[in-house]
Amino acid sequence: MSKRIGVIGIVIDDPKQVTDRVNAVISNYGNIVIGRMGIPRYEAKVGVIALIIEGSTDEIGAMTGKLGNIPGVTVKSALTAKKIREG
Repeated sequence: MSKRIGVIGIVIDDPKQVTDRVNAVISNYGNIVIGRMGIPRYEAKVGVIALIIEGSTDEIGAMTGKLGNIPGVTVKSALTAKKIREG
């Protein structure tokens, strides 16, 4: 199975309402997360999370799909064109 490396950007409107759901999805896909940076913007009631990921396109698509289905969450991803073989 080939993997791809990329970045997922997550913007959360009113984080107090959905942060637990976002973190649960990220935790469920923790095996593909290499790094994470979260920036809370309390005065703007917005949270921003950047994830560095390495996984199959199916895994990445499933994760971004679940995140994008949470109300108030916007998700964008950028993946490398180069495929990485396991092993």
